[in-house]
Amino acid sequence: MKSGTAVFFLFVAITLSLPHSDAQGTSATTHAAVPAGRTVRVAIAGLVHDHALGILDALSRNHNVTLVGIAEEDKKLVANYSERFSLASSLFYSDEASMIDATHPDAVLVYTSIVGHRKAIATAAQHHVPVAMVEKPLATTMEDALAIRSISRREHIQVLVNYETTWYASNAEALREVDNGKLGTIRRVVVHDGHEGPQEIGVSHTFLNWLTDPKQAGAGAIFDFGCYGADLMTLIMHGETPVSVTAVALTDKPERYAKVDDDATIIVRYTTAQAVLQPSWTWSFARKDMEVYGTDGYLITEAADRVRTRYKGQTVKQEHAAPALATNQQSSLDYLAAVLHGEIDPKDDLSSLSTNMIVMQILTAARESARTGRTIDITPLADK
Repeated sequence: MKSGTAVFFLFVAITLSLPHSDAQGTSATTHAAVPAGRTVRVAIAGLVHDHALGILDALSRNHNVTLVGIAEEDKKLVANYSERFSLASSLFYSDEASMIDATHPDAVLVYTSIVGHRKAIATAAQHHVPVAMVEKPLATTMEDALAIRSISRREHIQVLVNYETTWYASNAEALREVDNGKLGTIRRVVVHDGHEGPQEIGVSHTFLNWLTDPKQAGAGAIFDFGCYGADLMTLIMHGETPVSVTAVALTDKPERYAKVDDDATIIVRYTTAQAVLQPSWTWSFARKDMEVYGTDGYLITEAADRVRTRYKGQTVKQEHAAPALATNQQSSLDYLAAVLHGEIDPKDDLSSLSTNMIVMQILTAARESARTGRTIDITPLADK
């Protein structure tokens, strides 16, 4: 999570490492919801999430996608965004349903609080919008996640989830090395995600109010940053459901984050591997990096575009730039256009609903483990 105009990391999935792409990153063709060559029409539901700043900045510079409407009932937020981005008053609507009826978008981009995702997706589905994209994580509870899955299947709407780290070429390289067996059998993954804290980095008052409310955000750092590692680990383990989750959560700054955790350690156990997720609002600086250890070597990501590796038999580590992402995956909006044009099949990738159902199992188990002091066993979800 970031704030202000520095937030340009939205709802994308790195398909370079997935079964639906070939070795060169050319994705398999899937159903086209939008005819080739036609600009994708998107609408925004909600402005209470500061990541809306990033999407509006990106929309102003993208030629594949056009903004047709924004639904927000808070008149102060409307005025602030309208002035900041020079937006016409005709773009704004007081509610999502009215906006969709008037604009007929191809996709709805959701920037409500996390607890608002279910309602926003249901509204989009009722109005036959092909795609709804939400900010991570998918939901605050398994009940809502299961309801979202049911809506998606019943109404044939595609639901995707944003993770900043899906933009990272370094993570794509890590997933490739896992998939091609270069690291051998994966045994341990350690993921560090977070920053100094939302208040410390200066998020808006509106954002801070719901982000530090467990009912609206699900938890504190556990949900806000634990989801990144859970998402990546689910791809690393090729969609395997973990065996159990054990978590410890702290509130190191109760004067600021009295209602939620601001630091946590989450151990996710699989039959042959384990992940240690370290989400925190107490790092000395922002970080999102990952260490992947296998029987034949390790890979450590360095920021968004570099990796360090060492393989069995080598005496020193090596560092290199990760290959750039494919053209239609280098920005979230280009990715969205590619999905809607049928160029990319997002099934089982980092943003997919199937992946994020497992992410929700991990997050809700971590929250329960931290609350009770017990290890929480997990079983695969029934495919209903």
